[in-house]
Amino acid sequence: MQNYKRFVLSEIVNTQILQEIQDKFSETTGISAVVVDADGKPVTRPSKFTEFCDYVRSFPIGLARCMACDDRGGRAAVERQRPVVYHCHGGLTDFAAPIIVQNEYVGALLAGQVVLPQQGYDAKEEMFNRLLPAGMDTAILSDLFDKVAIIPENRLKAAADLLHIMANYIVEMSVTNVVQQQLMEELKAKAELENLLRAAEMKALQSQINPHFLFNTLNTIARLSLLEGAERTQEVVHSLSDLLRNNLRAIEEMRTLEDEIKTIDDYLTIQKVRFGDRIQAAIAVPSEFLKTSVPAFSLQPLVENAIIHGLEPKKEGGHIRISGHTENDNIVIRVSDTGVGISEDRIGAIFRNEMRSRKGHTTGLGVINVHKRIQHYFGDQYGIHIESRIGKGTDIYITLPPSDYR
Repeated sequence: MQNYKRFVLSEIVNTQILQEIQDKFSETTGISAVVVDADGKPVTRPSKFTEFCDYVRSFPIGLARCMACDDRGGRAAVERQRPVVYHCHGGLTDFAAPIIVQNEYVGALLAGQVVLPQQGYDAKEEMFNRLLPAGMDTAILSDLFDKVAIIPENRLKAAADLLHIMANYIVEMSVTNVVQQQLMEELKAKAELENLLRAAEMKALQSQINPHFLFNTLNTIARLSLLEGAERTQEVVHSLSDLLRNNLRAIEEMRTLEDEIKTIDDYLTIQKVRFGDRIQAAIAVPSEFLKTSVPAFSLQPLVENAIIHGLEPKKEGGHIRISGHTENDNIVIRVSDTGVGISEDRIGAIFRNEMRSRKGHTTGLGVINVHKRIQHYFGDQYGIHIESRIGKGTDIYITLPPSDYR
């Protein structure tokens, strides 16, 4: 489900190595150079920029024109899939070599700032025509332009090809390392999820002591309760039977929210008998959400945590409410309680999967299990978010994709 983000040159490449290659290139060839990203913004420091270009760039209009020119040059190189030679906005000759990763343009090598001998082309006259309207000093422009190196076309193109090959090799190697790291992180996340699933399955297996015998016994108790007129007892036994039957289903199954809420109803029926009026519960999930598919046991562990760790420690008990709404087209299920609350450190520990067994209950395991299974099925943008205030209560938000996502 992982979606790799768009490659950003400054994030995937070691700019220090690029800088060293660029500096050596400029020192050897006498040609200035800089590496820019896909938006034309410099990634490296300019090497051997001419005084002429430094002067032009000292004017805001000159800098803006230079960046726009660099961007156009880079994109022209992308269209041709090779280095291109062109005249810059100041009349000098530059070249651009595209940096392409997996068919995606991530930046360009820009070099040049030289005068290319061309029959019928007066570079200095062209420079004056382009720059004087920008308000730059004629004498300074003329003096600095005369210092610009004159380089034959074949030498310039050979230098362009060399730098293009070296830079693209370095970037490709960097991208390979990035993708390998992403794959390693995915494998690690998958292994963690499998461990969580195995732990949950083991917990379920521990309760599967001859399930047919268990269900038959519960049904017998329910019938006896009915015969004795103990309707409340019969209701609780039926709820327990349904709850156990659902909990013995395969954890990797997908279920509807309607099924999940039925499980919660059974669970709350039993807990209300235990806690009496100390626990008040309400379920208000919009009917249009009920056919939404979710991983099995997405709600029950959260409700269980809310009661055991949130409401049970309070002498007066409290309220638990399950509701739903949409947010940015996604479906959000909210499990709220008015319990003792959870500290920020404890929330962080839950999501780092550092919680341990306490009083017979695995604190936080159910939460992180649900969170990781939702992300496994739908992607990292979905899952669980917890907000809490000590002494006030806790809100757990389950973000699910819209129904047409699946």
